Amino acid sequence: MRKQMALVILVGCALGIHAGYAALPGSTGQARSAVQKIIIDTDIGGDIDDAFAVALALQSPEFEILGITTAWGDTTLRARLLSRFLKETGRTDIPVAIGMVKHPPGGRDTLTQARYAEATPEGQIYPNASDFLLEQIRQYPGEITLIVIGPETNIAAAIDQDATTFRNLKRVIVMGGSVYRGYDKDNGVNSEPSAEYNIAMDPPAAKKLFSSRVPLYLMPLDSTQIKLQLVRRSQLVSAGTPITDQITLLYCQWSPGCNGTPTLFDPVAVAYAVRPDLCPTKAMRLQVDDKGYTRVESGEPNVQVCLSSNADQFLDFLMPRLAGAPVTKSKR
Repeated sequence: MRKQMALVILVGCALGIHAGYAALPGSTGQARSAVQKIIIDTDIGGDIDDAFAVALALQSPEFEILGITTAWGDTTLRARLLSRFLKETGRTDIPVAIGMVKHPPGGRDTLTQARYAEATPEGQIYPNASDFLLEQIRQYPGEITLIVIGPETNIAAAIDQDATTFRNLKRVIVMGGSVYRGYDKDNGVNSEPSAEYNIAMDPPAAKKLFSSRVPLYLMPLDSTQIKLQLVRRSQLVSAGTPITDQITLLYCQWSPGCNGTPTLFDPVAVAYAVRPDLCPTKAMRLQVDDKGYTRVESGEPNVQVCLSSNADQFLDFLMPRLAGAPVTKSKR
């Protein structure tokens, strides 16, 4: 713990933090909805936005987190990362399950935060992700929101295993796809639609989800390319809570030198489950092609899509949550 706090202090100094830093902006008076049962499927450990998304879920009293499943690549190492993150933040009540091991064609994915994960000893037994997901749906039919912030490999496995049970999900919220806006270029200019990573890594899996007939809500590149700039990063580092300390450790492994600017793709999907007004959706019909593009086509809508969001409103919601007092464990 002393080493972690020392790192936080060093990072704070590097970012120019000083005593008496301004209080975090944002309203904390939003009406709270009824507690929602959720499961998160994540490829945490590569990009840093997954860690921010999981942290936001932990800090949202509107959620009862039934479990977190790991997707894509070395799913066991990702599970070890989550185990440490949950232990350090006092949330060992949340089960972790491991998904299928699947890598990009011709290569392996890189876990930038592998050293953090490796602090969790090997040998822990984790349940299978698709089995876990289906068991939870059977226990709570029509009640569970599944938040998918990685390639849809585990989701397709669950559909293949028991499509009838899978259709008893309340809804699925996905960060993925690109409708009219692709990945922003280095100069900040929006590009043409892209084959977005979460869809493009496993197009056949995404196709199964899009045709599953489960209520589907999509947060594509069009609405999720929200940058966490230096001032707001400094606020998180200076908060000094168990959540922000762990985010800082993961952030500094993702960005050696602790100065990279994260794009908060995945937290938008988590935020939508609490505050849908932050990312209003439109009914559309999208088809996933073999290259991982999400193409607009005519016909009956199969997904609700958020095509734009207000970055300032989103960050004013996110920041007080991440830097606030830890949320107590939900009752199971």
